[in-house]
Amino acid sequence: MMTPASTMDVLLGKSALTFVMSAVVLGITTFIFGYEPASIWAFTAAIIFSIILYTAAGTICGLFSKTLLEATLSIMPVLIIFTVAPSGVLLADDFPIFKVLDYLPSSQLVHLLGIQGTGFTTGELLKPLLIILAWTVALTIWSVVLYQRRLKDE
Repeated sequence: MMTPASTMDVLLGKSALTFVMSAVVLGITTFIFGYEPASIWAFTAAIIFSIILYTAAGTICGLFSKTLLEATLSIMPVLIIFTVAPSGVLLADDFPIFKVLDYLPSSQLVHLLGIQGTGFTTGELLKPLLIILAWTVALTIWSVVLYQRRLKDE
Protein backbone atom coordinates (compact mmCIF):
# COMPACT_ATOMS: atom_id res chain seq x y z
CA MET A 1 0.00 0.00 0.00
CA MET A 2 3.05 2.25 0.29
CA THR A 3 3.77 2.13 -3.45
CA PRO A 4 3.64 5.13 -5.79
CA ALA A 5 1.42 3.08 -8.15
CA SER A 6 -2.21 4.07 -8.52
CA THR A 7 -5.05 2.23 -6.81
CA MET A 8 -6.10 0.52 -10.03
CA ASP A 9 -2.50 -0.52 -10.81
CA VAL A 10 -2.18 -2.18 -7.41
CA LEU A 11 -5.57 -3.88 -7.45
CA LEU A 12 -5.26 -5.08 -11.04
CA GLY A 13 -1.69 -6.21 -10.52
CA LYS A 14 -2.54 -8.19 -7.40
CA SER A 15 -5.56 -9.83 -8.97
CA ALA A 16 -4.09 -10.59 -12.41
CA LEU A 17 -2.36 -13.79 -11.31
CA THR A 18 -5.48 -14.93 -9.46
CA PHE A 19 -7.60 -14.25 -12.54
CA VAL A 20 -5.29 -16.12 -14.92
CA MET A 21 -4.86 -19.13 -12.63
CA SER A 22 -8.61 -19.35 -11.96
CA ALA A 23 -9.40 -19.16 -15.67
CA VAL A 24 -6.83 -21.86 -16.52
CA VAL A 25 -8.07 -24.20 -13.76
CA LEU A 26 -11.72 -23.68 -14.76
CA GLY A 27 -10.88 -24.24 -18.43
CA ILE A 28 -9.03 -27.48 -17.70
CA THR A 29 -11.78 -28.68 -15.36
CA THR A 30 -14.49 -27.89 -17.92
CA PHE A 31 -12.55 -29.83 -20.55
CA ILE A 32 -11.90 -32.83 -18.29
CA PHE A 33 -15.55 -33.13 -17.25
CA GLY A 34 -16.77 -32.52 -20.80
CA TYR A 35 -19.22 -29.80 -19.85
CA GLU A 36 -20.82 -28.13 -22.86
CA PRO A 37 -22.70 -24.92 -21.96
CA ALA A 38 -25.90 -23.82 -23.69
CA SER A 39 -24.10 -20.64 -24.79
CA ILE A 40 -20.33 -20.46 -24.72
CA TRP A 41 -20.49 -16.66 -24.61
CA ALA A 42 -22.83 -16.57 -21.62
CA PHE A 43 -20.70 -19.22 -19.89
CA THR A 44 -17.48 -17.29 -20.54
CA ALA A 45 -19.02 -14.00 -19.37
CA ALA A 46 -20.39 -15.62 -16.21
CA ILE A 47 -17.01 -17.17 -15.39
CA ILE A 48 -15.16 -13.88 -15.98
CA PHE A 49 -17.68 -11.96 -13.85
CA SER A 50 -17.47 -14.62 -11.13
CA ILE A 51 -13.67 -14.60 -10.99
CA ILE A 52 -13.67 -10.81 -10.69
CA LEU A 53 -16.43 -10.96 -8.09
CA TYR A 54 -14.68 -13.50 -5.86
CA THR A 55 -11.37 -11.67 -6.23
CA ALA A 56 -13.09 -8.48 -5.08
CA ALA A 57 -14.70 -10.35 -2.15
CA GLY A 58 -11.29 -11.68 -1.13
CA THR A 59 -9.79 -8.21 -1.40
CA ILE A 60 -12.53 -6.77 0.80
CA CYS A 61 -11.94 -9.43 3.46
CA GLY A 62 -8.20 -8.81 3.26
CA LEU A 63 -8.66 -5.06 3.67
CA PHE A 64 -10.67 -5.56 6.85
CA SER A 65 -7.91 -7.74 8.30
CA LYS A 66 -4.71 -6.68 10.00
CA THR A 67 -2.90 -10.03 9.76
CA LEU A 68 -2.84 -13.04 7.46
CA LEU A 69 -4.58 -15.15 10.11
CA GLU A 70 -7.41 -12.61 10.38
CA ALA A 71 -7.74 -12.56 6.57
CA THR A 72 -7.97 -16.35 6.50
CA LEU A 73 -10.64 -16.38 9.17
CA SER A 74 -12.59 -13.43 7.76
CA ILE A 75 -13.02 -15.10 4.37
CA MET A 76 -14.63 -18.20 5.93
CA PRO A 77 -18.16 -16.74 6.46
CA VAL A 78 -18.12 -15.35 2.91
CA LEU A 79 -16.97 -18.72 1.58
CA ILE A 80 -19.70 -20.56 3.48
CA ILE A 81 -22.49 -18.18 2.42
CA PHE A 82 -21.57 -18.22 -1.26
CA THR A 83 -20.91 -21.97 -1.33
CA VAL A 84 -24.04 -23.05 0.53
CA ALA A 85 -26.41 -20.61 -1.20
CA PRO A 86 -27.42 -22.94 -4.06
CA SER A 87 -28.24 -25.69 -1.55
CA GLY A 88 -30.03 -23.28 0.79
CA VAL A 89 -32.46 -22.39 -1.98
CA LEU A 90 -33.91 -25.89 -1.57
CA LEU A 91 -35.17 -24.85 1.87
CA ALA A 92 -37.11 -21.89 0.44
CA ASP A 93 -40.37 -23.85 0.35
CA ASP A 94 -40.25 -24.46 4.10
CA PHE A 95 -38.52 -21.23 5.10
CA PRO A 96 -39.37 -18.27 2.80
CA ILE A 97 -36.40 -16.25 4.10
CA PHE A 98 -34.12 -18.59 2.12
CA LYS A 99 -35.56 -17.26 -1.16
CA VAL A 100 -33.03 -14.44 -0.81
CA LEU A 101 -30.25 -16.96 -1.41
CA ASP A 102 -31.48 -17.40 -4.97
CA TYR A 103 -30.15 -13.92 -5.77
CA LEU A 104 -26.59 -14.66 -4.69
CA PRO A 105 -24.11 -14.99 -7.57
CA SER A 106 -23.32 -18.65 -6.87
CA SER A 107 -27.01 -19.56 -7.14
CA GLN A 108 -27.29 -17.63 -10.39
CA LEU A 109 -24.22 -19.41 -11.76
CA VAL A 110 -25.86 -22.75 -10.94
CA HIS A 111 -29.01 -21.61 -12.78
CA LEU A 112 -26.94 -20.56 -15.78
CA LEU A 113 -24.96 -23.80 -15.87
CA GLY A 114 -28.18 -25.81 -15.61
CA ILE A 115 -29.68 -24.39 -18.82
CA GLN A 116 -29.93 -27.09 -21.45
CA GLY A 117 -28.28 -26.68 -24.85
CA THR A 118 -31.53 -26.48 -26.82
CA GLY A 119 -34.76 -24.63 -26.31
CA PHE A 120 -33.52 -21.85 -24.07
CA THR A 121 -34.43 -18.20 -24.36
CA THR A 122 -32.18 -15.16 -24.18
CA GLY A 123 -34.01 -14.11 -21.00
CA GLU A 124 -32.99 -17.36 -19.31
CA LEU A 125 -29.35 -16.50 -20.03
CA LEU A 126 -29.62 -12.78 -19.41
CA LYS A 127 -31.20 -12.78 -15.94
CA PRO A 128 -28.40 -14.77 -14.21
CA LEU A 129 -25.74 -12.82 -16.11
CA LEU A 130 -27.17 -9.47 -15.06
CA ILE A 131 -27.46 -10.51 -11.41
CA ILE A 132 -23.86 -11.80 -11.40
CA LEU A 133 -22.74 -8.59 -13.16
CA ALA A 134 -24.54 -6.43 -10.58
CA TRP A 135 -22.81 -8.28 -7.74
CA THR A 136 -19.46 -7.99 -9.53
CA VAL A 137 -19.80 -4.24 -10.07
CA ALA A 138 -20.97 -3.63 -6.50
CA LEU A 139 -18.19 -5.66 -4.85
CA THR A 140 -15.52 -4.26 -7.16
CA ILE A 141 -16.55 -0.68 -6.40
CA TRP A 142 -16.69 -1.51 -2.69
CA SER A 143 -13.17 -3.02 -2.78
CA VAL A 144 -11.75 0.05 -4.57
CA VAL A 145 -13.43 2.42 -2.08
CA LEU A 146 -12.19 0.39 0.89
CA TYR A 147 -8.67 0.28 -0.55
CA GLN A 148 -8.61 4.04 -1.01
CA ARG A 149 -10.03 4.57 2.48
CA ARG A 150 -7.41 2.20 3.90
CA LEU A 151 -4.67 4.20 2.18
CA LYS A 152 -5.82 7.32 4.02
CA ASP A 153 -6.01 5.49 7.37
CA GLU A 154 -2.44 4.20 7.25
